[in-house]
Amino acid sequence: MKLFIIKLEKDWDFVKKIASEAVINGLTNFFTNNSEIANKVREFGSITLYSFNKDLNPDILIIKEEEDHELTLKKEQRIGRYIIIKSKEDEELVIKASKLGSKIVIIKGADWKIIPLENLIADLHKTNTNLIVEVENLSEAKLMLETLELGSDGVLIPLKSIDEIKEIKNLLEESKTIELSIAKVTIIKEVGAGDRVCLDTCSILNIGEGMLIGSQSKGLFLIHSETFDTEFVASRPFRVNAGAVHAYILLPNGKTQYLSEIKAGDEVLIVDSKGTCRKAIIGRSKIEKRPLLLIEAQINDEILKTIVQNAETIRLVNKDQKAISVSKLKVGDEILVFYKHGGRHFGKLVADEFIIEK
Repeated sequence: MKLFIIKLEKDWDFVKKIASEAVINGLTNFFTNNSEIANKVREFGSITLYSFNKDLNPDILIIKEEEDHELTLKKEQRIGRYIIIKSKEDEELVIKASKLGSKIVIIKGADWKIIPLENLIADLHKTNTNLIVEVENLSEAKLMLETLELGSDGVLIPLKSIDEIKEIKNLLEESKTIELSIAKVTIIKEVGAGDRVCLDTCSILNIGEGMLIGSQSKGLFLIHSETFDTEFVASRPFRVNAGAVHAYILLPNGKTQYLSEIKAGDEVLIVDSKGTCRKAIIGRSKIEKRPLLLIEAQINDEILKTIVQNAETIRLVNKDQKAISVSKLKVGDEILVFYKHGGRHFGKLVADEFIIEK
């Protein structure tokens, strides 16, 4: 799911309805250099403010390449870069900004037809830098998001009316389904005790929903939520007992993160048995020592692995879209996984790179 940063230009009377409607619809990233707009949009609730203007105390200060980088920021503030791409040298500035630690780089092209965007993606996909493309309208936004599907994290866009909020929502909805695959269980093995992570969300999860977890980022298992009562334990429909601390979890931005790093307030991706996705907020992450179970499954010629708690409340999802407890899982059973060839660097998919994970 992509990031839309809404550029608030002109005066407050013009952008007020746009900003209000955006926040109501969950779009809370704004760019402005106007102090009145910055102050008033903050009154709408928790937003993320981007700006060239340091005096606005933005959450993310965007610096043009020619500006002085020796700045004193508040501890919670971050720095991003804004670079206009006109030549190969400008592309190299993007790479330099990333290497210097910029968490976000906003790029603008004078003529996208002659800008080799794929080159930037190839260079940035091994970093932790978010690549944002400045566009002029929704048509350009859609084109950029399709062209940059692998590496672009989103767009910076001005809006002309509140009707465009609905169009943005539609674009986001298009990215809320992922394709799940079927893998055959090959090994189920008790491996002893270890630290596992239990994720309690701020949402009620439905039967069929869970999180994508795995020991290898290219292949993640659909771990079902605790939406079922058992003989000994009541349901906890807000919870996913995700797995061992080392495992990856897929996030709404398409990146992965270690389970051990997930904390209260973080957003995670909820996926159902049909691949439909939504976001949930973590309310609590519990790490406790528990008996663990190694599960291996084969898809094509690949072996995927995950380690979960050895308990009847832990469930995967089978090919018939039914939850199945790991206590009843058998070698030969077919289960749902999210599989993408390639590895990841800093959580971002690298589709063409050869990586071995055992």
